[in-house]
Amino acid sequence: MATSACLHAQEAPPATASEWGGMGLLQTPSARMADDGEISFTASHNSPYSRYNVTMQPFPWLEGSFRYINVANIRYGATSVSGDQNYKDKSIDFKLRLWEESRWLPEVAFGIRDLGGTGLFSSEYLVANKRFGPVDASLGFATGYIGNRGDLGNPLSAIDDRFDVRPTPTSDINNAGKFGLSSMFRGRVGVFGGISYQTPWEPLLVKVEYDGNDYKNEPRKNNLPQNTPVNIGLVYSLNQNVQFTAAWERGDAAMFAVTLRGNPGRAHSAPKPFDPAPESLKHTTANVSQPTQGVDSATLVTETGVQTPQSESISGSDDARWAEIAARLQVNAGFRVEKISRRGTEVIVTGHQLRYFHTAKGLGRASRILHNDLDSSIEWFTFATSRLGMPIVDTSINRQRFVDYTENRADLDQLKLGIEVTAPAPVYSDTLYRAPLQRYGGGFNVSYKQNVGGPDGFILYQVSANYTGSFFFTPGVWITGTASGNVLNNYDKFKYDAPSRLPRVRTDLRQYTTTSDFTVPNLQLTAAHQFGRDLYGMAYAGYLEWMYAGVGAEVLYRPFGEAWAIGANLNWVKQRDYDQLAGLRDYTMTTGHASLYYAFDQEQRIVGSISAGRYLAGDYGATVNLARAFPNGVTMGAYATKTNVSARDFGEGSFDKGIYFSIPFDTILPRSTRARAAVVWNPLVRDGGAMLGRKYTLYGTTSERDTEFFYENLRHIDD
Repeated sequence: MATSACLHAQEAPPATASEWGGMGLLQTPSARMADDGEISFTASHNSPYSRYNVTMQPFPWLEGSFRYINVANIRYGATSVSGDQNYKDKSIDFKLRLWEESRWLPEVAFGIRDLGGTGLFSSEYLVANKRFGPVDASLGFATGYIGNRGDLGNPLSAIDDRFDVRPTPTSDINNAGKFGLSSMFRGRVGVFGGISYQTPWEPLLVKVEYDGNDYKNEPRKNNLPQNTPVNIGLVYSLNQNVQFTAAWERGDAAMFAVTLRGNPGRAHSAPKPFDPAPESLKHTTANVSQPTQGVDSATLVTETGVQTPQSESISGSDDARWAEIAARLQVNAGFRVEKISRRGTEVIVTGHQLRYFHTAKGLGRASRILHNDLDSSIEWFTFATSRLGMPIVDTSINRQRFVDYTENRADLDQLKLGIEVTAPAPVYSDTLYRAPLQRYGGGFNVSYKQNVGGPDGFILYQVSANYTGSFFFTPGVWITGTASGNVLNNYDKFKYDAPSRLPRVRTDLRQYTTTSDFTVPNLQLTAAHQFGRDLYGMAYAGYLEWMYAGVGAEVLYRPFGEAWAIGANLNWVKQRDYDQLAGLRDYTMTTGHASLYYAFDQEQRIVGSISAGRYLAGDYGATVNLARAFPNGVTMGAYATKTNVSARDFGEGSFDKGIYFSIPFDTILPRSTRARAAVVWNPLVRDGGAMLGRKYTLYGTTSERDTEFFYENLRHIDD
């Protein structure tokens, strides 16, 4: 045991969070990064500041954070609005690794703190880290808040003397949300740094830092005493997901923090004890030479060869047998069958996956069922995926390759040679079975809305219980609706709507959340159709979302096997009454966007889109959205919208922006599901850059055309 502890003491300390959320020491950042895919939450308190930070690591080289800071000794605003609520500040950070540590060179990163917020805590820095056994040392230089001590003159002053002085930040809401480019890299430069030491006791780290801030220029003239620039702290890791920090800072103040960490981007699916077990393959020879019991082989072959049935179903008894196979495909493989047909030695099953997030898992289970019930004349199984009546993708698997892989006579690469993923194409085939259209489906769910950091309360929220149902007239024409009942709601505290120089297309939020306890957020008729091999269309009319009713249409051109797609939507909408029932208000708008979607860097799966057009307030502009898509389906991204509305007319926030992540429930639940949870952080709800919230989108509906995701998860075919 002593030897083990000694060996551990020579290891470098892991990267841990600072009280500002990102990887760092205490007050200061480091060049270290978390593993890509990690999301962490850090809450810290150092009087008068309480900080609540969420940090995401979408790439190995990029860290992003957003936070709320509660300032205990300053009130938010007028007592008539905010009462005794403390001042809240919002901010976004990012840190970019410039190069990794090597034997001789340190790891170096550049970062910006409080980007796009009020700028009260804004700072720009360059920091380097180098490991020496159990010690990780950092040294950095910063302008702005982190470097307020101003140890050095600004070298950029040699270019322009305006870099000598940094403008004083203001909490004016008309400046809030701007990127503050005119203030960046200005002012004197402060030096900061320190060490993180891994003690012989594995859970405990010691941090010692030299703070680059002297706290003599705090925001809102809220200056703090500092007896020493040296801060000392301890970090205790309860486990890899929970860390506690205690520190003594400024020579006269205690700091406490807790960090919750997890890596959903690299998480494997949770065990699925509530899933049915996959069917066992019936005994076969290596070349599937013997027919198996199940469908009567006489319906498929004769003494002279293949017999192709001429009718939609072979006979009453055979129809019942195919219905039994279709039922097993849905129950065990999650594949809802619409039709089963045959073309030569190929059986084609048309339908869609309902349960398994990884389509390869459903493919493997469905192939087992077909193999167990079809005779040896069938060499290929094809699963033709159709969504909302539109053919999306055909996935064919060679029966022999599948059996060889399942019985360990072939590896995954050899199995890939027996799989074809292609665009749907009209082919002649004989229908063996056609399932009756399942016209109705529905279910209950719970929804949650919130506003964070406003003057009326730190968190305003609404929890609703909903029932959503759909009735299909044909596979591609249906009506869907949602009824919603209020369960918990504190929007009665919502008093401050904030001024707006634009039509109130979104800032009537208070009225929409408090007028009625029973609402109908959505009730619409939709029709979808495939117009060509790669061209899809959709039209819709009704109560399209909780604030707007109207009519609209969308088209999407998504070439199969390509990384790009283009689409457009056009909508005429009218604002709904605040009770979200049948009534409408006077405001109308024609809105729509043309969009380009592109997936690049297949190794790290960056998915981006840019949409340009007219927004709900009549403003024109574009929205850029970038996200990292991990192999397990987790996404982390950010978006920003800029329109022809000035920052003054837009109001607080200056332009619309947000950060989000989305996690499939399949990674955490004990039963397979295709559902997912999305968390979006939008600092403010304003009227500029507001899009219509459409229930269905063609790009999402056709997502199974993403063959990269299928092959990345092909290993699940034997689950």
